[in-house]
Amino acid sequence: MGLRCSQTVPAVVLIVVAVVGILLLVLPAKEMALPPENMYGIVLDAGSSHTSMYIYKWPADKQNNTGIVTQLKECHVEGGGISSYADNPSGAAKSLEKCLEQALTYIPKFRHHQTPLCLGATAGMRLLSITNASKSQRVMKEVENKLQSYPFKFKESIILSGQAEGVFGWVTVNYLLENFVKYGFVGHWMNPGRETIGALDLGGASTQITFETSEKVENESNTMELKLFGNTYRLYTQSFLCYGQDQYLRKLLAHLIKDNYPKSTVLHPCYPKQFNESVILGKDVFDSPCTVDSKPDKIDLERNVNVVGTGDYQKCLETVKKMFSFESCKYSKCSFNGVFQPSLRGRFMAFSAFYFTHKYISTLTNMDMTSPNQTAEAVRHVCSMSISEMTNRTKQDKKYMKNVCAVSNFVQVLLTQGYHFNEVSLPSISFEKKAGGASVGWALGYMLNLTNLVPAENPVVMKALPIGPWKGILFLSIILIFFALGYLLFVYRKTQANEGMV
Repeated sequence: MGLRCSQTVPAVVLIVVAVVGILLLVLPAKEMALPPENMYGIVLDAGSSHTSMYIYKWPADKQNNTGIVTQLKECHVEGGGISSYADNPSGAAKSLEKCLEQALTYIPKFRHHQTPLCLGATAGMRLLSITNASKSQRVMKEVENKLQSYPFKFKESIILSGQAEGVFGWVTVNYLLENFVKYGFVGHWMNPGRETIGALDLGGASTQITFETSEKVENESNTMELKLFGNTYRLYTQSFLCYGQDQYLRKLLAHLIKDNYPKSTVLHPCYPKQFNESVILGKDVFDSPCTVDSKPDKIDLERNVNVVGTGDYQKCLETVKKMFSFESCKYSKCSFNGVFQPSLRGRFMAFSAFYFTHKYISTLTNMDMTSPNQTAEAVRHVCSMSISEMTNRTKQDKKYMKNVCAVSNFVQVLLTQGYHFNEVSLPSISFEKKAGGASVGWALGYMLNLTNLVPAENPVVMKALPIGPWKGILFLSIILIFFALGYLLFVYRKTQANEGMV
């Protein structure tokens, strides 16, 4: 009888398994796509004053051939920009190591070989390539070798053109504001049909203006077409080398020294009253292609000059205007220095040094700046302050506060007289450091454009039963189990009864 039980149990189990297996094969299965894995990308923004590394991620299936990119991590490289390593190229490469090591940690190891790694150098390296092309090439080669030593997919290490920097900054601004693509209430990405906004970038060595235009662009070098998320955008863009914050301050100081050379003391109308500092004529002023035109003949570049602030708003403004040329224009209309610019259109976002300058003025004066007259009055108030007033109100070091009056006047002239923002258009500018949790700059726009070249991955599809048949199979399986148990119980009792009879 024991033998009968041992034969019965396997038979019952096999019947159950066979029935369930047959049902799974014959019932229709529904295909379900799993959420896509993330892809990653790394961009190093090698600016004139410092380098920043950004790690981005996007769903591997992409949207209209462009990745939906978000910023994962930001790392600031210690030390100056790579152009400051002109005499120590290996130092430029070594400075990047700490941030690149962080990238190894934040990006999953199985994605390392697929992660594009790029470095874009901006105006600092553009200037170095002008003054010493061989030094520029050595720096870029050392940096490239360092990037290639990491297990990522090295794409390029380049010196960006000013126009490219401006366009990618424009892409970043409009992407973060969801002007290209937006996650709709229906559960998928869609084009929101919004107008794009212009981008104003102020770096250390250059400044850029970029906006969409339907006007004829009279200088072809100022136009660029870009395709993103299935749409084509026609842009006006212009970069002004030597009009970034740091190089402009050098130009201003060089102009004042030239007018007073060879005096050992120079009065600076844009420095706060009673503030003074000593500068070396070569290292601090004239060792730049941006100040060549102001260099006096037979100048001793090792010599020191004492610069004394006078805090004179009007004279500061007049001196700043001399850094621009508003006279000659061979086109129907120009911004400054004979550069064509179509009419301004729509809203703008100003970032980088524009943001910090606006923030300093607001903190120091607590005044509205929604019109040219209000802006001028606020800047006038800033220029009347002592250096101690500025440092006390902002809790910032003197090395930053000494230049607030000068940069504020520069921004005022650049926006109103250079770019022609007026009573109507000036309030359309928003000054921002971040948008949508990401830093505003050219790097994100560059990454978005690069995702067009990264192949999309096919979504992972798995077979899944609809809920109705699934419940039916579960119910049937339970019934079969109970049936099997009942059958076994029956066999057991019958066996016991037979054994009692014996």
